[in-house]
Amino acid sequence: MKNKIILSTLFLALFLSSCARAPVRNIPVIPTIPGEPQAVPESAVLTPDIFRQDVIHEVGPGETVWRIGKMYDVPIEDIVRVNNLSDATQLEKGQRLIISNAAPMRSVIPLYPGDMWKYIIIHHSATDIGNALSFDYMHSHKRLWKGLGYHFVIDNGTAGTKAGHIEISPRWLHQEYGAHCKADEMNYRGIGICLVGNFNDEKISSEQMDSLVYLINILKKYYNIPDSHILGHGRVNGAKTDCPGTGFPWAEFRSRLRSSQ
Repeated sequence: MKNKIILSTLFLALFLSSCARAPVRNIPVIPTIPGEPQAVPESAVLTPDIFRQDVIHEVGPGETVWRIGKMYDVPIEDIVRVNNLSDATQLEKGQRLIISNAAPMRSVIPLYPGDMWKYIIIHHSATDIGNALSFDYMHSHKRLWKGLGYHFVIDNGTAGTKAGHIEISPRWLHQEYGAHCKADEMNYRGIGICLVGNFNDEKISSEQMDSLVYLINILKKYYNIPDSHILGHGRVNGAKTDCPGTGFPWAEFRSRLRSSQ
Protein backbone atom coordinates (compact mmCIF):
# COMPACT_ATOMS: atom_id res chain seq x y z
CA MET A 1 0.00 0.00 0.00
CA LYS A 2 2.86 2.34 0.91
CA ASN A 3 4.59 1.66 -2.42
CA LYS A 4 1.36 2.33 -4.28
CA ILE A 5 1.00 5.73 -2.56
CA ILE A 6 4.60 6.64 -3.40
CA LEU A 7 4.14 5.65 -7.04
CA SER A 8 0.85 7.53 -7.34
CA THR A 9 2.43 10.66 -5.81
CA LEU A 10 5.32 10.53 -8.25
CA PHE A 11 3.04 10.05 -11.23
CA LEU A 12 0.79 12.90 -10.05
CA ALA A 13 3.79 15.21 -9.83
CA LEU A 14 4.87 14.24 -13.32
CA PHE A 15 1.32 14.79 -14.58
CA LEU A 16 1.01 18.26 -13.06
CA SER A 17 4.36 19.30 -14.55
CA SER A 18 3.55 18.07 -18.06
CA CYS A 19 1.71 19.82 -20.86
CA ALA A 20 -1.59 18.32 -22.00
CA ARG A 21 -1.75 17.19 -25.58
CA ALA A 22 -4.32 18.30 -28.08
CA PRO A 23 -7.74 16.65 -28.36
CA VAL A 24 -7.55 13.91 -30.97
CA ARG A 25 -9.80 11.55 -32.83
CA ASN A 26 -9.26 7.83 -33.24
CA ILE A 27 -7.29 7.01 -36.39
CA PRO A 28 -6.39 3.44 -37.36
CA VAL A 29 -2.90 2.35 -36.38
CA ILE A 30 -0.61 1.92 -39.37
CA PRO A 31 1.73 -1.06 -39.06
CA THR A 32 5.09 -0.27 -40.65
CA ILE A 33 8.44 -1.97 -41.09
CA PRO A 34 11.33 0.52 -40.81
CA GLY A 35 13.00 0.99 -44.18
CA GLU A 36 10.10 -0.61 -46.03
CA PRO A 37 7.35 1.99 -46.59
CA GLN A 38 3.87 0.53 -46.92
CA ALA A 39 0.76 1.96 -48.49
CA VAL A 40 -1.41 3.91 -46.06
CA PRO A 41 -4.98 2.55 -45.86
CA GLU A 42 -7.43 4.99 -47.38
CA SER A 43 -9.33 5.20 -44.09
CA ALA A 44 -6.18 6.51 -42.39
CA VAL A 45 -5.25 9.23 -44.89
CA LEU A 46 -5.34 12.64 -43.26
CA THR A 47 -7.33 15.07 -45.37
CA PRO A 48 -6.43 18.79 -45.64
CA ASP A 49 -9.60 19.88 -43.84
CA ILE A 50 -8.93 17.76 -40.75
CA PHE A 51 -8.66 19.74 -37.51
CA ARG A 52 -5.07 20.82 -36.89
CA GLN A 53 -3.48 22.93 -34.20
CA ASP A 54 -0.17 23.66 -32.48
CA VAL A 55 0.56 21.25 -29.62
CA ILE A 56 3.28 20.62 -27.08
CA HIS A 57 4.71 17.10 -27.24
CA GLU A 58 6.75 15.61 -24.40
CA VAL A 59 9.36 13.25 -25.81
CA GLY A 60 8.91 9.70 -24.55
CA PRO A 61 11.49 6.90 -24.30
CA GLY A 62 12.86 5.97 -27.72
CA GLU A 63 10.95 8.64 -29.65
CA THR A 64 12.68 10.32 -32.59
CA VAL A 65 11.84 13.33 -34.73
CA TRP A 66 10.90 10.90 -37.52
CA ARG A 67 8.46 9.03 -35.26
CA ILE A 68 6.96 12.20 -33.82
CA GLY A 69 6.50 13.58 -37.31
CA LYS A 70 4.62 10.43 -38.33
CA MET A 71 2.47 10.60 -35.19
CA TYR A 72 1.28 14.12 -36.01
CA ASP A 73 1.60 14.05 -39.83
CA VAL A 74 4.12 16.89 -39.74
CA PRO A 75 7.32 17.09 -41.85
CA ILE A 76 10.54 16.46 -39.94
CA GLU A 77 12.05 19.70 -41.19
CA ASP A 78 9.17 21.69 -39.70
CA ILE A 79 9.77 20.18 -36.24
CA VAL A 80 13.51 20.91 -36.54
CA ARG A 81 12.93 24.50 -37.67
CA VAL A 82 10.23 25.46 -35.15
CA ASN A 83 12.24 24.05 -32.23
CA ASN A 84 15.66 25.27 -33.44
CA LEU A 85 17.10 21.78 -33.15
CA SER A 86 20.81 21.78 -33.93
CA ASP A 87 20.89 17.97 -33.99
CA ALA A 88 17.60 16.25 -34.76
CA THR A 89 19.06 12.87 -33.76
CA GLN A 90 19.66 13.93 -30.15
CA LEU A 91 16.29 14.26 -28.41
CA GLU A 92 16.12 13.90 -24.63
CA LYS A 93 13.43 12.03 -22.71
CA GLY A 94 11.03 14.57 -21.25
CA GLN A 95 12.05 17.30 -23.71
CA ARG A 96 9.10 19.41 -24.83
CA LEU A 97 8.71 20.16 -28.52
CA ILE A 98 6.34 22.53 -30.27
CA ILE A 99 4.51 20.65 -33.04
CA SER A 100 3.09 23.26 -35.37
CA ASN A 101 -0.05 22.53 -37.40
CA ALA A 102 -0.33 19.05 -35.90
CA ALA A 103 -2.99 16.60 -37.05
CA PRO A 104 -4.71 14.37 -34.44
CA MET A 105 -2.09 12.10 -32.94
CA ARG A 106 -2.00 8.48 -34.09
CA SER A 107 0.03 5.44 -33.05
CA VAL A 108 2.72 4.11 -35.39
CA ILE A 109 3.55 0.44 -34.80
CA PRO A 110 6.85 -0.88 -36.23
CA LEU A 111 7.18 -4.58 -37.03
CA TYR A 112 10.46 -6.45 -37.33
CA PRO A 113 11.04 -9.82 -39.02
CA GLY A 114 12.22 -12.56 -36.67
CA ASP A 115 11.21 -15.61 -34.65
CA MET A 116 11.98 -14.37 -31.12
CA TRP A 117 8.41 -13.69 -30.03
CA LYS A 118 6.20 -16.65 -29.10
CA TYR A 119 3.88 -15.12 -26.48
CA ILE A 120 2.11 -11.87 -25.66
CA ILE A 121 1.86 -10.98 -21.96
CA ILE A 122 -0.72 -8.43 -20.78
CA HIS A 123 -0.05 -6.29 -17.69
CA HIS A 124 -1.61 -3.40 -15.85
CA SER A 125 0.46 -0.70 -14.17
CA ALA A 126 -1.52 -1.02 -10.89
CA THR A 127 -1.41 2.79 -10.72
CA ASP A 128 -4.12 5.32 -11.46
CA ILE A 129 -1.95 7.51 -13.67
CA GLY A 130 1.26 7.23 -15.66
CA ASN A 131 2.81 6.89 -19.10
CA ALA A 132 5.89 5.37 -20.72
CA LEU A 133 8.09 8.23 -19.55
CA SER A 134 7.14 7.91 -15.87
CA PHE A 135 7.44 4.11 -15.93
CA ASP A 136 10.83 4.41 -17.64
CA TYR A 137 11.99 6.64 -14.78
CA MET A 138 10.74 4.22 -12.15
CA HIS A 139 12.22 1.16 -13.82
CA SER A 140 15.58 2.90 -14.35
CA HIS A 141 15.99 4.60 -10.96
CA LYS A 142 14.01 2.44 -8.56
CA ARG A 143 14.38 -1.05 -9.99
CA LEU A 144 17.71 -0.35 -11.68
CA TRP A 145 16.63 -1.97 -14.93
CA LYS A 146 17.78 -0.92 -18.36
CA GLY A 147 14.89 1.51 -18.79
CA LEU A 148 11.23 0.72 -19.42
CA GLY A 149 10.61 -2.99 -18.94
CA TYR A 150 7.60 -3.31 -21.27
CA HIS A 151 7.55 -3.30 -25.06
CA PHE A 152 4.32 -1.29 -25.34
CA VAL A 153 2.33 0.98 -23.02
CA ILE A 154 -1.34 1.77 -23.70
CA ASP A 155 -2.26 5.07 -22.08
CA ASN A 156 -5.42 5.84 -20.11
CA GLY A 157 -5.56 9.59 -20.75
CA THR A 158 -3.59 10.70 -17.68
CA ALA A 159 -0.14 12.36 -17.53
CA GLY A 160 -0.93 14.41 -20.63
CA THR A 161 -1.69 11.42 -22.86
CA LYS A 162 -4.53 10.41 -25.16
CA ALA A 163 -6.64 7.52 -23.86
CA GLY A 164 -5.82 4.47 -25.96
CA HIS A 165 -2.60 5.86 -27.44
CA ILE A 166 0.02 3.12 -27.90
CA GLU A 167 3.52 4.13 -26.79
CA ILE A 168 6.48 2.17 -28.16
CA SER A 169 9.32 1.20 -25.81
CA PRO A 170 13.00 1.33 -26.81
CA ARG A 171 13.07 -2.40 -26.01
CA TRP A 172 10.69 -2.96 -28.91
CA LEU A 173 12.46 -0.56 -31.25
CA HIS A 174 15.74 -2.37 -30.58
CA GLN A 175 14.12 -5.81 -30.38
CA GLU A 176 15.48 -6.45 -26.90
CA TYR A 177 14.27 -8.86 -24.25
CA GLY A 178 11.75 -7.52 -21.77
CA ALA A 179 11.85 -6.94 -18.02
CA HIS A 180 8.19 -7.56 -17.31
CA CYS A 181 7.68 -11.27 -16.51
CA LYS A 182 10.41 -13.49 -15.07
CA ALA A 183 8.10 -16.48 -14.73
CA ASP A 184 8.52 -19.23 -17.33
CA GLU A 185 11.25 -17.11 -18.99
CA MET A 186 8.65 -14.87 -20.60
CA ASN A 187 11.05 -11.93 -20.62
CA TYR A 188 12.94 -13.77 -23.37
CA ARG A 189 10.03 -14.87 -25.52
CA GLY A 190 7.04 -12.73 -24.61
CA ILE A 191 6.01 -9.29 -25.84
CA GLY A 192 5.09 -7.21 -22.79
CA ILE A 193 2.09 -4.87 -23.08
CA CYS A 194 1.18 -2.65 -20.13
CA LEU A 195 -2.20 -0.95 -19.78
CA VAL A 196 -2.06 2.12 -17.54
CA GLY A 197 -4.54 1.67 -14.69
CA ASN A 198 -5.41 -0.54 -11.75
CA PHE A 199 -7.96 -3.14 -12.85
CA ASN A 200 -8.41 -4.42 -9.34
CA ASP A 201 -10.19 -1.15 -8.59
CA GLU A 202 -11.43 0.17 -11.94
CA LYS A 203 -12.52 -0.90 -15.39
CA ILE A 204 -10.42 -0.77 -18.51
CA SER A 205 -11.58 2.09 -20.74
CA SER A 206 -13.16 1.41 -24.11
CA GLU A 207 -10.30 3.29 -25.79
CA GLN A 208 -7.72 1.08 -24.11
CA MET A 209 -9.60 -2.11 -24.98
CA ASP A 210 -9.92 -1.02 -28.62
CA SER A 211 -6.18 -0.34 -28.80
CA LEU A 212 -5.25 -3.55 -27.00
CA VAL A 213 -7.29 -5.70 -29.38
CA TYR A 214 -5.96 -3.79 -32.39
CA LEU A 215 -2.31 -4.05 -31.29
CA ILE A 216 -2.52 -7.73 -30.38
CA ASN A 217 -4.18 -8.59 -33.67
CA ILE A 218 -1.31 -6.90 -35.52
CA LEU A 219 1.34 -8.68 -33.44
CA LYS A 220 -0.20 -12.15 -33.38
CA LYS A 221 -0.76 -12.13 -37.13
CA TYR A 222 2.75 -10.92 -37.97
CA TYR A 223 4.53 -13.24 -35.51
CA ASN A 224 2.13 -16.21 -35.83
CA ILE A 225 1.25 -16.18 -32.13
CA PRO A 226 -1.77 -18.39 -31.28
CA ASP A 227 -4.52 -17.10 -28.99
CA SER A 228 -3.49 -19.71 -26.40
CA HIS A 229 -0.15 -17.87 -26.08
CA ILE A 230 -1.82 -14.53 -25.24
CA LEU A 231 -1.79 -14.46 -21.45
CA GLY A 232 -2.21 -12.17 -18.49
CA HIS A 233 0.89 -11.87 -16.33
CA GLY A 234 -0.81 -13.75 -13.50
CA ARG A 235 -1.73 -16.63 -15.82
CA VAL A 236 1.87 -17.40 -16.72
CA ASN A 237 3.12 -20.65 -15.19
CA GLY A 238 4.92 -19.82 -11.95
CA ALA A 239 3.81 -16.19 -11.70
CA LYS A 240 2.54 -15.02 -8.33
CA THR A 241 0.47 -11.96 -9.12
CA ASP A 242 -3.09 -10.97 -10.03
CA CYS A 243 -1.81 -8.72 -12.86
CA PRO A 244 -3.54 -7.41 -15.02
CA GLY A 245 -6.05 -7.18 -12.20
CA THR A 246 -8.96 -9.21 -10.90
CA GLY A 247 -11.38 -7.04 -12.87
CA PHE A 248 -9.76 -7.46 -16.28
CA PRO A 249 -12.60 -8.53 -18.64
CA TRP A 250 -11.14 -11.72 -20.11
CA ALA A 251 -14.40 -12.94 -21.65
CA GLU A 252 -14.93 -9.65 -23.51
CA PHE A 253 -11.28 -9.54 -24.57
CA ARG A 254 -11.29 -13.11 -25.96
CA SER A 255 -14.59 -12.48 -27.72
CA ARG A 256 -13.23 -9.32 -29.31
CA LEU A 257 -10.14 -11.14 -30.54
CA ARG A 258 -12.24 -13.90 -32.14
CA SER A 259 -14.74 -11.52 -33.75
CA SER A 260 -12.00 -9.41 -35.31
CA GLN A 261 -10.29 -12.33 -37.05
